[in-house]
Amino acid sequence: MTMGLFWALLGAAVAVVFSGIGSAIGVGRAGQASAGLLSKDPTKFGSVLLLQLLPATQGLYGFVIGFMVFIQTGVMGNPAPLELAHGLSYFALCLPIAFVGLGSAIMQGAVAVGGINLVGKQDKQMGHAMTMAVLVEIFAIFAFIISFLGVMTL
Repeated sequence: MTMGLFWALLGAAVAVVFSGIGSAIGVGRAGQASAGLLSKDPTKFGSVLLLQLLPATQGLYGFVIGFMVFIQTGVMGNPAPLELAHGLSYFALCLPIAFVGLGSAIMQGAVAVGGINLVGKQDKQMGHAMTMAVLVEIFAIFAFIISFLGVMTL
């Protein structure tokens, strides 16, 4: 394995691992809040499930970037030698979704917890709760676009 390929694959791993950790934390915290609410009112399962699911998207974005690096470098078939500078470029382009995905998934989980508590008190506030949680997603989408376009144009 060339050093370039090593750095490219390390970038893919960082994108998947960090965004996945953020998603696991965000979904886990929202799941804890959901369980508390559902123990009192099981009819709100559909509403809280949507709020709990939102922080999972950052992990998906990281997975897509990791997969795209695999495809672009030929790891899925027969990889060609990759120059160090090229591999470092892949690594750098994986960092936006890795770190923004980590942070935004955790924060989106926190907003989702607040939304779950809101829905527990006022059923008709589901739209507001979703809107607040989706606003955090915008930053993950920006990071995903930068990582995606960068990886696809190398």
